[in-house]
Amino acid sequence: MTNYAESLRDLDSYISARVPVIGVRSIEQIRALRLVKEAASGRAGLPFWIYTRATGLRDLRTNAPAQDDRSLTGAMDFAAQQFTSRAQATVVLVDPEDLSDDNTASRHVAELARLADANSGSLILVTDTPLWSGLERLGMSVTLDLPDADEMYEVIVDFLRDHHGVVPIAWQDSDARRAAEFLVGVPEGTAINVLATLVARGSVEKADVERLAEFKDKHFGSLSGLERVKLQASDTTVGGLTSLRAWLQRKRAIMVSDLRGTELRPPRGVLLVGVPGCGKSLSAKAISAEWRLPLYRLDLGAIMGQYVGQSENRLREALDTADRVAPCVLWIDEIEKGLAGQNDSTGVSRRLVGQFLFWLQESRHRVFVVATSNDVRALPPELLRKGRFDELFFVDLPEAGDRQEIIDMYYRRYVRRQPPPELVDKLVGLSEGFAGSDIESALHEVGEQLFLHGPDSLRPEFVLDTFANTFPLSRTNPEQIEEIRAWGRDRAVPAGKPVAASAPGGASRSRRVVVFGD
Repeated sequence: MTNYAESLRDLDSYISARVPVIGVRSIEQIRALRLVKEAASGRAGLPFWIYTRATGLRDLRTNAPAQDDRSLTGAMDFAAQQFTSRAQATVVLVDPEDLSDDNTASRHVAELARLADANSGSLILVTDTPLWSGLERLGMSVTLDLPDADEMYEVIVDFLRDHHGVVPIAWQDSDARRAAEFLVGVPEGTAINVLATLVARGSVEKADVERLAEFKDKHFGSLSGLERVKLQASDTTVGGLTSLRAWLQRKRAIMVSDLRGTELRPPRGVLLVGVPGCGKSLSAKAISAEWRLPLYRLDLGAIMGQYVGQSENRLREALDTADRVAPCVLWIDEIEKGLAGQNDSTGVSRRLVGQFLFWLQESRHRVFVVATSNDVRALPPELLRKGRFDELFFVDLPEAGDRQEIIDMYYRRYVRRQPPPELVDKLVGLSEGFAGSDIESALHEVGEQLFLHGPDSLRPEFVLDTFANTFPLSRTNPEQIEEIRAWGRDRAVPAGKPVAASAPGGASRSRRVVVFGD
């Protein structure tokens, strides 16, 4: 059952029970009014009036004016008269005065509710804010959430049906389902605006499904606790990590599939731990680019607040926002810095861990988490338990085959030509113990030489010398790297090709039809 259908059922039962005050809370006023009118449509014998600031007080069914006075005070006086003189009258007030706390307007409405209660009347309040507790105690409330995937699918199908034959529409049913997943979290009116924009361009193409993520991102703008990461062309590829890349291909197939009718849930994400500079952060960007999903970065350091409960509230808001912008990739870089907390005497870190794990376990939105960690020993054990993330991968120093792929990728990026095979073979040998970032740094220096002194300066000897003079972390701090590698070999799935242990160095919905000019 969709949220709309459930809200309609509840509202219908409250009206039947003649609850004196009924709150209908929604940020979508038009959709909430459709809900109220649908609930009233089956009660021809009961009078319904509705007040809005623009139209004043009118009959809900005929839209005929009920009185000349179009003020809220006049509407409330009319309601008091009806509740006193007749039984089973219903008055709908749309976006009245602020009723969220104890004030004069709230107490006036409470008096109206008591008059309604005495004569089986009902006062329906349509607002986008919670009602004062004094009003809540007098009646019942309905919260009309934003459309879920099923309801959004119906919105899309209805809109496209109205435009079949008007413009070419390439979407099939599966495309409409994916589009609905992309648009979950935006109001129905915004979704219709997006679809109308696509139609106004003259056609609806299959590629437009992916573009819906861009529209959604523009709708949300500045997001609480999240930073939208703009991808560069160089972020779309990552060298090595062959096992991780194969695993991600399988997860992508699940991520884009219609899981209705199954007990399966969308992929939760992956925890990448291992040696610094080996592509963990780049993997998050590459996943976003390959899956064509927006990438958001959750900065746990910025979440921390100085007041009691502030950190927890900020994390909750950020995770709720991630659910709203889904489907997306959520990147948490160096997660241990925000969720470690071994020396935290306040208990904040432990509460953040519990809150994050609860969301990770219970959320059914298509948010794929890519968390990275350089010091996995600082992470709480419950975060590493099987079932939290879909998988725990260890990103080790690349072996020879992966180094060859990484060298080839960065050589073409910075030198802008294919590297000679004999040079690559020598560089693979010289780069034993290098992380991917070490290889990139060396070839970036080669690119600088080429830029400053021209093609004639790029001799194989210079490239070899550059690699020979690069000192990776596995040589400058071998104890730390070996400790990290020893942990990962026995506790996580290798992200690249396995490396042998070695020494360091290894309702009747309102519709809009787009009208084209002559």
